[in-house]
Amino acid sequence: MENTEENKGSAAIRPLRFDIPVLGFAAWSGTGKTTLLVKLLPLLRLQGLRIGMIKQTHHDFEIDVPGKDSYELRKAGASQMLLASEKRSALITEYESPAALPLSALVKQLDLANLDLVLVEGFRHLPFDKIELHRPSTGREPVFPHDGSVIAVASDEKIDTSGLPLLNINSAEEIAGFINRWRDYWRAERG
Repeated sequence: MENTEENKGSAAIRPLRFDIPVLGFAAWSGTGKTTLLVKLLPLLRLQGLRIGMIKQTHHDFEIDVPGKDSYELRKAGASQMLLASEKRSALITEYESPAALPLSALVKQLDLANLDLVLVEGFRHLPFDKIELHRPSTGREPVFPHDGSVIAVASDEKIDTSGLPLLNINSAEEIAGFINRWRDYWRAERG
């Protein structure tokens, strides 16, 4: 059975497999995913890791500017627009109809030959390794009891994690260490 949004609730779904370590950060809105990732990225970069990021959003967004050539070319009918300079590039893809692109397809859009790790913010319902961020003060129930792909829980309180590693959500250093151990395990498992 293929892992799609349509069958994500099926018990028969196998975990997503990638050719590179892909680790998600799952949490309810307002828990601090982006705040933590902004602290984690420099720590992981200091260890020499080249990191790709994928961030899911449920809102329409525009990264191009009306009046710029790239914007006008897209609006004139370009399905994809690759904007490139000496310092960076950005691929903007227009979809014919609203559709959620599968995470595996998004990962493949990255230049994997130049990455060591991909971190994902969002896609919490998909079956791939992820760290759940949980703050009991939000009043939300944790996800990990119902999601076998959560490999650790980061929280600001001591909570029962049913045997999963409990990380301090306020210690980016501790979480970076966990990510490195997980990445080593991922690489050893795939030989």
